[in-house]
Amino acid sequence: MQTTNPQVAAIQLNSGTNVNANLLAAEKMLEQAAQQGITLAVLPENFAYMGAECQDANVICEPAGEGPLQTFLSRLAARLGIWIVGGTIPLATSASNKWRSSSLIYDANGTQVGRYDKQHLFDVNLPDNNQSYHESATIEPGDHICVIDTPVGKLGLAICYDLRFPELFRRLMDQGAEIIAVPSAFTAVTGKAHWKTLVRARAIENLAYVIAAGQGGYHVEGNETYGHSMIVDPWGTLKDQCERGTGHAIATIDLAYQQRTRQNFPCLTHRRIT
Repeated sequence: MQTTNPQVAAIQLNSGTNVNANLLAAEKMLEQAAQQGITLAVLPENFAYMGAECQDANVICEPAGEGPLQTFLSRLAARLGIWIVGGTIPLATSASNKWRSSSLIYDANGTQVGRYDKQHLFDVNLPDNNQSYHESATIEPGDHICVIDTPVGKLGLAICYDLRFPELFRRLMDQGAEIIAVPSAFTAVTGKAHWKTLVRARAIENLAYVIAAGQGGYHVEGNETYGHSMIVDPWGTLKDQCERGTGHAIATIDLAYQQRTRQNFPCLTHRRIT
């Protein structure tokens, strides 16, 4: 059952290659959000490490179920008494040269209660700034969706590039999702063009809350992420936003409002193609 008028936070970071510094920044932002009475927080993609290339994160890859990053998230959730969607961390696979970009969910006791592995991998060319990305060279795509019960409602997971694939979000709706967490690290180029539109579109078409937590700022070798972490309600209204640098957006989840909206504007029940 949902906690009465729970608040959630989208945490924005500007992570680099110093893991300890990144974890300290994440801890500080989570502590600040917890002091404001939030129930659940979402960290951004790659919160513990942002290298020049995707494969650089190999240095922090750890096996599922153990490792310093998983311990960090578990202990912090328990200490602060909040649920944490742990952005993404690289978890080992049976393939020695690839890992999964995994978002782990911890409850307020520090117990891992969910995991989603990024399904859609960012293999693109950006001619405007002469950048190319090839995540599939290092990352193994996920093969499942994740919707779990939380004190703020039924929470579904997506990661960054997943935002461009509305069919994934429909699958989350089929599993009863009311809120969607989207840890991200959108580039400055793609973010400026599409981030706000995509986040609001996924909220509007699914009549769902979207908690979109991003990286924001300059990273190693001049790489820049867009930031603008935001929380959007089921009508597409921006409830709060953190534009640049480190910080957080905080908003209240009102499932009664969502239910009324879905009843008055029942587009989800009008679907003809499934």
